[in-house]
Amino acid sequence: MTAAQVTFLIVAAITLISAVMVVSLRKMMQSALALILALLGVAIIFAILGSGFFAVTQVVVYIGAIAILIIFAVMLTQNVMHPDRDQLNRGYILAALGVVLLFSGMVFALSAWTGFQAVPADMNPAVDSITALGLALTDPQGFALPFEAVSVLLLAALVGGIYIARDHHKD
Repeated sequence: MTAAQVTFLIVAAITLISAVMVVSLRKMMQSALALILALLGVAIIFAILGSGFFAVTQVVVYIGAIAILIIFAVMLTQNVMHPDRDQLNRGYILAALGVVLLFSGMVFALSAWTGFQAVPADMNPAVDSITALGLALTDPQGFALPFEAVSVLLLAALVGGIYIARDHHKD
């Protein structure tokens, strides 16, 4: 094994463990911090795979914006940080069973697909994939509308979190 493969396996293991911690920790703030660790692991995997743009985008957009937004929403929500509140979903066994069934169905469907084990062809180095991505994001026939819809959704989530956290008592 090469050093890159060992690094990839270590980072992948840490990313998977932190992803499990996101859904299994009892305190929401600790869960949000585990989410940041999982997103950082994905950014490191992007960097190992040689996709520097996506690694930086992962750090700036997901860790720098969305994870911080989630932490602010958790901190602004009333009574969510109290240790005496039960934060465990009572239907976790049913949810775990659903996840196992969904995962096994996906594995079965993908194993029956003939293109599952196909190796993708190398990209032409003359084609600038970052330029193509930028054009796709800003093209009105491309992803411009979903991109803007996500930004409006995030803004609505922030405003909703502030409204919920606002003190409703009158002086």
